[in-house]
Amino acid sequence: MKKIKLIIEYDGTGYSGWQRQKNALSVQQVVEEAWELVSGEKVCVQGAGRTDAGVHALGQTAHFVTGCSIPPEKIAFALNTKLPRDIRIRKSEEAAERFHATLDARIKHYRYVIYNDVHDNAVLNRYSAHVYYSLDDALMEKAAEDLLGKHDFTAFSSAGSDIKTTERIIYKAEITRKDRYILIDIWGNGFLYNMVRIIAGTLADIGSGKLEPSVIKDAFIKKDRVLVGKTMPAKGLTMMEVLYDEDLKEPDDTGLIEEYQKFQIKPLTPNF
Repeated sequence: MKKIKLIIEYDGTGYSGWQRQKNALSVQQVVEEAWELVSGEKVCVQGAGRTDAGVHALGQTAHFVTGCSIPPEKIAFALNTKLPRDIRIRKSEEAAERFHATLDARIKHYRYVIYNDVHDNAVLNRYSAHVYYSLDDALMEKAAEDLLGKHDFTAFSSAGSDIKTTERIIYKAEITRKDRYILIDIWGNGFLYNMVRIIAGTLADIGSGKLEPSVIKDAFIKKDRVLVGKTMPAKGLTMMEVLYDEDLKEPDDTGLIEEYQKFQIKPLTPNF
């Protein structure tokens, strides 16, 4: 038996999310059924994160255990012959016996894409949310600085989860405008239900002048969902990458590793 690590990308439009559900089609179910077609085995493919219905992924990480004789690096090719076109295995490799895609994840990178123009985009509208009024991306970038650090993100989450704590660490947040697209990139140790989509809605309201930049700090203190922006549509959100210990051992030019190590050694006190 060996443990296989997968890097998976998918268009989440036609799925109920990553995780298996009783009455809806999920990405996890499709991948597991594809492997059964390849090998005859029934397996559980554990993902790093539960992306919601309509959310996409370019770097979902997952693992499963198999007794199949297919070489680990060839499993991606075998699976892709059985998967629909909107799901692709980018990479497969053998992982250490103790590796766990969910529990061992250290940093997750999500991107929210806003198409900022009077008219919506006909080609890429499945992967971005349309905002027709003008947004000040420089103001959004400045406001995003207040997200950094360890905070209670209660105000930036939707009801419906059974998590033990609402504290999360945001290591980095970037706002980038590319022509009519505004990219909101966030790296954190974990995210609450709808957290990135609510952050995106809040930053958009700040960029339009509807909300003051100070609302982010106020929301951390008051923990009131009403204070911040709306939950943006799922289609604008993509899981970009999941980082593990082996990805965080060497210095890099993004500053992510330094920030991660700082919080692991000396966590900051929540800013209440």
